[in-house]
Amino acid sequence: MSIPSLAITMGDPAGIGPEIILKALTDKSLFQRCKIVVIGDRQLLQFTYEHLVQQTALTPEDLINPRTLSMVDVPLEGKITMGRGDAISGGFSFNCLEKAIALTLEDEFQGIVTAPIAKSLWKAAGHEYPGQTEVLAQKAGIEKFGMMFVGKSPHTGWILRSILATTHIPLADVSQALTPKLMSSKLDLLIQSLKQDFGVTEPHIAIAGLNPHSGEAGQLGIEEQDWLLGWLKQAQAKYPEAKLTGLIPPDTMWVKPGQAWYGNYQSSPTTADAYFALYHDQGLIPVKLMAFEQAINTTVGLPFIRTSPDHGTAFDIAGQGIANASSMKSAIELAIQISSQRAISSSGVGKNYKIASN
Repeated sequence: MSIPSLAITMGDPAGIGPEIILKALTDKSLFQRCKIVVIGDRQLLQFTYEHLVQQTALTPEDLINPRTLSMVDVPLEGKITMGRGDAISGGFSFNCLEKAIALTLEDEFQGIVTAPIAKSLWKAAGHEYPGQTEVLAQKAGIEKFGMMFVGKSPHTGWILRSILATTHIPLADVSQALTPKLMSSKLDLLIQSLKQDFGVTEPHIAIAGLNPHSGEAGQLGIEEQDWLLGWLKQAQAKYPEAKLTGLIPPDTMWVKPGQAWYGNYQSSPTTADAYFALYHDQGLIPVKLMAFEQAINTTVGLPFIRTSPDHGTAFDIAGQGIANASSMKSAIELAIQISSQRAISSSGVGKNYKIASN
């Protein structure tokens, strides 16, 4: 099996993206398992390298020298200041992503690992998108996609996986956005990804309720009684190979994952293979509380692999040499692992990064 080719975008150059790339790629074993190409401005990356070596406590051994990297050049049109993002840095990060997507759709890469961007600076640069996920889906011509978060506990080795039904929308819009069709679409993607990307053929999936106490039989909200419970029953019939547990009160759904993450995994035999949250903060507050430095964002449903660190640009610490590259390195590792698993799942049929149909 040939090793995958991965594109790594630089993200917002005024943030910590360039630094965490330089740190993560010091692991030489990554280059033995995949072909890595950085999408961005080589001069900018070289400047970051020299600044970190000369102005911080970092040494050349702490960073990879950009001169040794394969790169696709995306020129920076203007000047940027570390820690002060603006329309120039936002436009550059968008251009890097566009270039990576175009080359991946031309089969140059099997996957994209995206460094953090600032959505507000995309808007300042004239790009109206909720986030990178939506750009990836639009450019790939995909309507059915989802955000899944994956993290491996450094305490127990347990794997946390969580998918969101709704993503970057106001909380006031969540109950209207949630529909049986949307829930089914996300569940289809989750089950497909668990099988194809992680080799989990008979998954146990925990599904949250929407309201406190999952509505308390209609006393604290009506969505569960009106349609969510009915939808769940239909989903259980559609996927007999899966164990779908729900609707679990949102305030207790994360107790067992917390025990598995921090304590003894073997003492939590009922922990699920994945957790289905219905809106952004319901899923991401517990994920980031447990796995802020380990969690990876992966977009399911695309015709290629996409992973990303689950943190932002951290403008406040940019250029100081103290950014933690663990999540970036884990994002690269996960992209490699998914590529390998898809090759196994596809059994040699088609390209190993294609999403299989249901």
